[in-house]
Amino acid sequence: MRKQDFDVIIIGGGLAGLASAIHLAKYNIEVLIIEKNSYPKHKVCGEYVSNEVLPYLKHLGLNPFSFGAKVISKFELTTHNNKKIQANLPLGGFGMSRYAMDFQLYKLAVSNGVEVLQDSVIDVDFEQDIFKVEAKSNGTFHSKIVIGAFGKRSNLDVKFNRKFIKNKSPYLGVKLHVSGVFPEDKVALHNFKGGYCGVSKVENDHINLCYITDFKAFKKYKDIESFQEEVVFKNSALKEIFNNSEIQFENPLTISQISFETKQPIESHIIMCGDSAGMIHPLCGNGMGMAIRSAQLASELIIDYLQGKIESREKLEKYYAKRWQQTFRFRLKIGHTIAYLFRQNWLAPKLLIMLRWFPFLVPLIIKMTHGKPMKA
Repeated sequence: MRKQDFDVIIIGGGLAGLASAIHLAKYNIEVLIIEKNSYPKHKVCGEYVSNEVLPYLKHLGLNPFSFGAKVISKFELTTHNNKKIQANLPLGGFGMSRYAMDFQLYKLAVSNGVEVLQDSVIDVDFEQDIFKVEAKSNGTFHSKIVIGAFGKRSNLDVKFNRKFIKNKSPYLGVKLHVSGVFPEDKVALHNFKGGYCGVSKVENDHINLCYITDFKAFKKYKDIESFQEEVVFKNSALKEIFNNSEIQFENPLTISQISFETKQPIESHIIMCGDSAGMIHPLCGNGMGMAIRSAQLASELIIDYLQGKIESREKLEKYYAKRWQQTFRFRLKIGHTIAYLFRQNWLAPKLLIMLRWFPFLVPLIIKMTHGKPMKA
């Protein structure tokens, strides 16, 4: 008979959910992850990870370089009219696909005693200090704590009447892997009218191409191929990569209704992690790092709460909201500002000229959207 009661239930088994589960399990906390998809699975994602989370990942038991992750130390930026700037990354990072990274974290979670259930959560209720979580195919589960790690957008956001879900989400994301020539130590960000594309190598020497665009601009074209030919390939660097590479996916992955609206890190007493708590613009290239960092913040406080060091749920929620804001509010604000400036097609080339005149500004801007290395 399946166990129904847990200390912590995590809704969503992406980076934030898996990292939290492993962290909590190391403290003998009983954890259930409910994840709708099976592993491994590709996801629309830039697949560049800042080294700020590397010490923490190794503490959890994952060394990305054991699975072919690429060491990245250089950055390149181009505008839609092909102006270019290059810089060294202040902290550096690595390239690893979500297909590989999520799968390795999943295996690590299971080996640490985490129960992982493939199902969809259709409702969450909180009564008398206990959560009741209803899964579509496996009935009801109970827990003291629920972590929401269900990603950018979910039916649960509608259920909880979250403010951001009421606003239009005008962005579309497209991702594919290709094989071809690209420096494995570089992450590039190539702008085109209405969007930008991140490029970096991951394990298996594949190149990850992930771009985001305004859906209104995309709708003018009949399909992805037409949009790329007419818009994306106006950036000569992107045209060269796409035209001289072999596609490894049968079809590109897409995700629509991407929102960068402000979210709350606590919702209906649920502790939100990763994209469920807030998203930085992909232009800043650090969403994966933020997800993992938020998992650490949540896990540390939950452990203190379950061990009686934090005496009330009210204080747990208050501490998490405060730490989340302290850790991410500034970088989110900078990310929104940078994205807004580069969306102005007339302004982006002028900004790039300024950065070429004052190259020391580039590492400073990158530092503002990234954190310091996390202590394990």
